[in-house]
Amino acid sequence: MRNKLKCVVVDDEPMAREIIESYIAKTPNLELMKSCKNASEAILFLEENIADLFFLDINMPEITGLSLAKIINQKAQIIFTTAYRDYAVDGFNLNVVDYLLKPIGFDRFFQAVQKVSISENTENNTDFMFVRADRKMVKVDFNSILYLESLSDYVKIFTSDKTIVIRETISNLEEKLPSKKFIRIHRSFIISLKNITSYTNEFIEINQKALPISRSYKESVLQKLAEV
Repeated sequence: MRNKLKCVVVDDEPMAREIIESYIAKTPNLELMKSCKNASEAILFLEENIADLFFLDINMPEITGLSLAKIINQKAQIIFTTAYRDYAVDGFNLNVVDYLLKPIGFDRFFQAVQKVSISENTENNTDFMFVRADRKMVKVDFNSILYLESLSDYVKIFTSDKTIVIRETISNLEEKLPSKKFIRIHRSFIISLKNITSYTNEFIEINQKALPISRSYKESVLQKLAEV
């Protein structure tokens, strides 16, 4: 990872921009490249510049942050900032790093930035992994995975069209899966966030199967789901 991530802030509210700018200044691995009052200004700036991380307000006039995120043509990470919780699902569908609800405290800001650092250092940039099954290496697309279930020294990978049984620990597989798409809900289960059909405080339903949320994972799981 570079010494510092080059950041662009886009928000039509001057005070909101100032807050994010001050947080960037207090974070050692961040550097402010540009602060823009609208999406058009950001687009013009990006014609000749490359940034690593965008802090985008969603509800802006003319061109929204959602629209801007879709047209940014570079390998950059995006953190949405907004006063409206209803946009969270849209943000998740765009596979952004995080979604910050205003007013944004520094602790929450720093937590989001840490996700950027982790993803740049450790997350797989591909959309698949290979696992050993039936004496051969089998390709598994992340988008096809519904959930994983641990059975002692074995793991079952349930996909949209088949079940793959491999001799592996679920913790090792957890390290290979992108954290923006998957979450561990139990010592025996990892689930795909996009394939959740419903959930309660006790269970998550995927493909008509109720999977338990264990007590030790409950707080982190429910917090993650509340942000989606």
